[in-house]
Amino acid sequence: MNKPSFPPPAPLCVPCRLAAIGAVVVAMAGGFAYVAGWLTPQRLTTHRIISAFEADNGTHPGFRRNHAKGVCVAGYFDSNGNAAALSNAGVFAAGRTPVIGRFAIPGGNPSAPDTSVPIRSLALMFTQHDGEQWRTGMNSVPVFPVRTPEQFYQQLVAAKPESATGKPDPAVLKAFYAANPETQPFQAWVKGHPPSSSFANGAYYSVNAFRFVDADGESHAVRWAMVPETLFAPITDAQKAEKNFLDADLEQRLQSGPLRWHLIVTVAAPGDPTNDATQMWPAARQQIDAGTLTIDHETSQDDGSCRDVNFDPTVLPAGIRTSDDPLLAARSAAYSLSYNRRTREEALNPNLHHPQQNGDRS
Repeated sequence: MNKPSFPPPAPLCVPCRLAAIGAVVVAMAGGFAYVAGWLTPQRLTTHRIISAFEADNGTHPGFRRNHAKGVCVAGYFDSNGNAAALSNAGVFAAGRTPVIGRFAIPGGNPSAPDTSVPIRSLALMFTQHDGEQWRTGMNSVPVFPVRTPEQFYQQLVAAKPESATGKPDPAVLKAFYAANPETQPFQAWVKGHPPSSSFANGAYYSVNAFRFVDADGESHAVRWAMVPETLFAPITDAQKAEKNFLDADLEQRLQSGPLRWHLIVTVAAPGDPTNDATQMWPAARQQIDAGTLTIDHETSQDDGSCRDVNFDPTVLPAGIRTSDDPLLAARSAAYSLSYNRRTREEALNPNLHHPQQNGDRS
């Protein structure tokens, strides 16, 4: 049998191959340059957003660029199975899921007084039995002040402190709010709700909409909230004079026993906006108590369980998806860049430590 014959290979063109490789490298470099904003300096990038945080709060190596002051906590979530019809995520099947979390206040200064902002935050990482994770970052206000990443950046620029006073220019902030009426629901809510006296007695909201996917593949637009069993109480006059009362209060409460919240899932009706975090859904929407979050201990702020966790709200297990809210992708990118910066700072300075700052380098 004759062996099949093949045409001789084309002569090797070394310059051509080098040129092709060079073109790929140039294209990749151009892509990175575009993403970084070097080729379009006026385009909004994640680097510009994080740099705006640093301009407002100063640079604090090893700390988050936002929510820099916080404390690690841990516990578990007991699902009652009520949300399993909406989502096939393992966390909603009846049973227990371990949780790592973090309480914090907004802002990039880990030494800021607890009274510097009226908002508290709670970030959680649920680790399912199959290894998949659900990460969520929630605030004590159910709406966000702005609708788009561009507005958020403009707000950061407007809030930049003046060198003479160390505070934002009231006229600049007023002009920003006047130009962005979407901020009115947020402002109204904050004015009508005094800050909580404790991390333990506040409710925490997803703010953004997400989608739960059931076993049949049907999608349901949802938001959620962690509602405390501890009775709400507003901040006291004595606490207003203290710098670090939130962490001290939490530690004292946990010494007396675990703290609990109920995960309340709100299901949207057709027409409810899923791409606008400045708008609340009507109070009459269906609400489901999906189970109980128990926090039973806190850990060191410098080496605690949440230290190396990036609470990216787009890290989701099967059964939960992002919505069309434009803030979600921006949050994910900003969290990633913040994580990269602080871990790089720690890698370059292994002895980085701030014992005088009541902040969490996680």
